[in-house]
Amino acid sequence: MNTEHRIVILGAGYAGMLAAVRLARRTRRLPVRITLVNPSARFTERLRMHQIAAGQELADHRIPEILSGTGVEFICGWATSVDPEAQLVTVDDHRVLPYDELVYALGSATDTERVPGVAEHAWTLNDPRAAHRFAGRLAEVAAQHGAVAVCGGGLTGIEAAAEIAEQHPGLRVTLISTGEPGAMMGERARAYLHRALDRLRITRSVGNAVTKVLPDTVELADGTLIPADLTLWTAGVRVPPLAARAGIATDERGLIVVDRTLKSVSHPTIRAIGDAAAVRQPWGTIHGTCQSGLPTAAHTADTIAKELRGKKIRPFRFGYFHQPVSLGRRDGVIQFTRADDTPGRFHLTGRAAAFYKETVSGTPPKAFRLSKRMTVSVQLSRGGRATRVGD
Repeated sequence: MNTEHRIVILGAGYAGMLAAVRLARRTRRLPVRITLVNPSARFTERLRMHQIAAGQELADHRIPEILSGTGVEFICGWATSVDPEAQLVTVDDHRVLPYDELVYALGSATDTERVPGVAEHAWTLNDPRAAHRFAGRLAEVAAQHGAVAVCGGGLTGIEAAAEIAEQHPGLRVTLISTGEPGAMMGERARAYLHRALDRLRITRSVGNAVTKVLPDTVELADGTLIPADLTLWTAGVRVPPLAARAGIATDERGLIVVDRTLKSVSHPTIRAIGDAAAVRQPWGTIHGTCQSGLPTAAHTADTIAKELRGKKIRPFRFGYFHQPVSLGRRDGVIQFTRADDTPGRFHLTGRAAAFYKETVSGTPPKAFRLSKRMTVSVQLSRGGRATRVGD
């Protein structure tokens, strides 16, 4: 008879990695077996993918090295099915892992299916290997003073366009967006952002949706054709269909619907964290970012440890604190926010903002290593009055 409490964690992104390391420490004196499943042995710093795409080399963080000394078993493979009734996960279609609790941390990726030609002709920042290949092609296009189109005016698209333009000043970079870049920011922060894009000579095409991506052109809804020797696609996200296929309750986006403690509302032995979870707060629904993902991981690790010890658990509370944006290596803009991510009164710009953003981007790997020895705070705000309701 098995006496160990078996916990399987799917996905070793920001949320999954922290959950594994923190949970190992919090349950080190309990009969618990933790298994982490991920298709790659390299930890991907999603916050820095635009730097790789622009041609920079980053640190190579290996998951087994990060987990060293924790007792967590690492399995390099794809989770291909989940049976929530039998409490089984299948990896690579043949290895079966039984679990008492499943932490589902399979995050989102860029959606390449909605617009014709994206999957065939555009590049994404989903994978560091593809980002490296993009960087190689980018250097060739830059040598010929070619053109690059970055599709998507969210923070990822803005950061990618700025990084590319700064690293390769001879390129013609166009940022294509249906909405105004930086629309989520306050007026002064947004104005600074656009001045920085002007300084980097980034052309903006705003208000027109992309209808097709061709090998050397991006076609817009009004018929405009934008020349592009390379197209980088950052617009829209999708999640793996694994949870929905398993019959776990999901929302219209495929995210697992969770209760106030981040347990699945349909299968309480499953907890969802990071981009995989549809998390509601009194002020609204959380959108997936590292800023919100790490706190969901910490809360879940702490909650599992408390439940195993028979202690009282509390609901998850979260509020946004900032919108940090790098504009190349020496510039940036930070919009500080209210709990619901609407802009607050203050913002930071220039080299100070670039340093701030670099600190934010570099924090997770350091937090993983520190979490092996101590309980590390990874949450800047619990939302204050905006999330304070009766428990």
